[in-house]
Amino acid sequence: MQTRQIQMNDVMYNAAEQCFEALVTIHDGDCSRKYACSINAPMTMPFAQAALGLSKQAERRHLGRGGMYSELRVQQPAPRNGRPRFDPKAWLEHVVKLPGLRAA
Repeated sequence: MQTRQIQMNDVMYNAAEQCFEALVTIHDGDCSRKYACSINAPMTMPFAQAALGLSKQAERRHLGRGGMYSELRVQQPAPRNGRPRFDPKAWLEHVVKLPGLRAA
């Protein structure tokens, strides 16, 4: 069984829609996906139950790979292609030694 870290941001109650809403981030390996989740519930529902419902909804959407989400992947720097470091002093010495390029 694979464990995923779940993080909730901006949990709030939308009184007009009578639902709890949150932005839920699921960290899965080298990528993170964010889901906008909402569950219909009365305002009197305990926060722990609302958080559990929101996290379950995000987990279902994550496993089903459906719906809209935002994804962030860990960026690895591109490997250098083996060029030596630029040495300005050595470059200037090389330029001075070029034939026919002397100042008058």
